[in-house]
Amino acid sequence: MKEKIALITGATSGIGKATAEIFAKQGINLVLCGRRKERLDELKATLGKTVKVETLSFDVRDREAVFASIESLPKEFKSIDILINNAGNAHGLHPIDKGSLDDWDAMMDINVKGLLYVTKAVLPQMVERKAGHIINVGSIAGKEVYPNGNVYCASKYAVDALNQGMRIDLNAHGIRVGAVNPGMVETEFSDVRFKGDTDRADKVYQGLQPLVAADIADVILFVVTRPYHVNIADLMILPTAQASCTVVNKK
Repeated sequence: MKEKIALITGATSGIGKATAEIFAKQGINLVLCGRRKERLDELKATLGKTVKVETLSFDVRDREAVFASIESLPKEFKSIDILINNAGNAHGLHPIDKGSLDDWDAMMDINVKGLLYVTKAVLPQMVERKAGHIINVGSIAGKEVYPNGNVYCASKYAVDALNQGMRIDLNAHGIRVGAVNPGMVETEFSDVRFKGDTDRADKVYQGLQPLVAADIADVILFVVTRPYHVNIADLMILPTAQASCTVVNKK
């Protein structure tokens, strides 16, 4: 994998950051994308000691910024071998009649349209080379709807459908496409969903041992390091204490 180039969205925290760190240990050069430039700078300073790192600061919801940023990459970073579509958010947890339109827009724009924009910007050079690997980070929420999850689940079901559609459409170009779908992972996810209500966010993971970002990053590394004739199309990873969205063994 040395000298391969991976572009990771949502790289400034959680699964994206952990994936960047484990990739760097394998000698994979990195294009790290996120909204928080100061965190990108910190990552570049740290991981840049091991591999080549380029950073792009943009919001995946901003179509023009996505295409302009990826187009601006230096020549040595233009040929992306691995795309990790990781950027995603949950906003709110309400029944459909009490949901926020702003929350709905944010989830659909980031989780679905943002994934599409980044993929569209990266794909031409993969198609031209007839090589590449796209990993879409989905969720158990894209396999099973849970109470009050309505629009978030819908956005992740869309990711599941896009993952399948991409795999079919890009098959003729020799591009691998797969999804990694985590269950309960303790990251900033719940803090964002509950808009900074740390106490409520902490209670999500109380009484069980959840996954951590490094667990998912380890799986992503496994997926991208399989021989090229092997494509892991769809994986779901749960903590042992979780059987489904609604069945969790809390002590």
